[in-house]
Amino acid sequence: MNSLKKKLWGNNFSHVYVEKNAYSHEIAHRILSFLKKSTIVEVDDYKSFFSRPNQIFNVQKNSQKLILAVKKDNLLYEGSKVCQSFDNENFYYTTSVINCVFDCEYCYLQGVYPSANVVVFVNIEDIFDELDKMLKNQSIYLCISYDTDLLGIDFLTNFVNKWYAFSEKHSNLKIELRTKSSNINFFLDKIPNKNFILAWTLSPENFILSYEHKTASLKKRLDSIRKMQDLNYTVRICFDPIMYIDNFYKEYEKLIQETFSNIDKDKILDVSIGTFRISKDYLKKMRKNRADSPLVYYPYECIDGVYSYENKLQREIIAFIKDELEKYMQREKIFL
Repeated sequence: MNSLKKKLWGNNFSHVYVEKNAYSHEIAHRILSFLKKSTIVEVDDYKSFFSRPNQIFNVQKNSQKLILAVKKDNLLYEGSKVCQSFDNENFYYTTSVINCVFDCEYCYLQGVYPSANVVVFVNIEDIFDELDKMLKNQSIYLCISYDTDLLGIDFLTNFVNKWYAFSEKHSNLKIELRTKSSNINFFLDKIPNKNFILAWTLSPENFILSYEHKTASLKKRLDSIRKMQDLNYTVRICFDPIMYIDNFYKEYEKLIQETFSNIDKDKILDVSIGTFRISKDYLKKMRKNRADSPLVYYPYECIDGVYSYENKLQREIIAFIKDELEKYMQREKIFL
């Protein structure tokens, strides 16, 4: 854990910008006590710093600043059509943190937000209150790690602990926590909750080293999966986004073989697969931020405002991955 903190912190969070009304929240005090050496700057509204024009996303990634704010609206969002619901009804996602301490070159966040600085919304209890009301009338499938890697920054926020405790109180709430981290210590002494899904995104090791900067290695991700399986946690595997890289077929065949050589296929809830896809506007911003990235400048095809690989290549990619997975998994457990 200490090495993880050093790796992720590094030159990050030398400054913490705090909204005045954030000070009254327990999470803000926890974070500020952890970052005692940081310079604290008080602001009226986090957007005055976060949404400034002419920021350079990839430069800020080298030394991210932290912002503590109170989320005033849009506590829950309906799930996007380009994201998988795994046949769950009432699909929502929530954002308690904006931006990520990891630095994946293909990450859509650099196309969404004007800043690479990390925003932590300290009023997570307001999200819980909203969910409490909704859960009285319906079951909910909720993704909590869309606009960040929540497990990757949990040493600072303790949000995973709070979400886990909340999920234990609601049998009609199913939560997905998606990650590229190996920070699983929190779960080792907990009682497994079958409705709390730990979902790992997996990529070929060479790809991780080249493009998924600061994330856990493939070996560490697989080791974490196996440990969680041994403790009877609910685990999902995500080959998403699949990227058409050099030696694609060899690299992904090796990835899938390595994955199922190291984990228990019978204890996998399901597997999701999907090729890289992103909106036209987001990709335009990403290309401005990542002028040196071959992933971002690949000649994707635009259909209905969404960029991805051209249809024939997409079909070939999905068919290949699906065929490889069916060597290990039942077809009904593979979601496209």
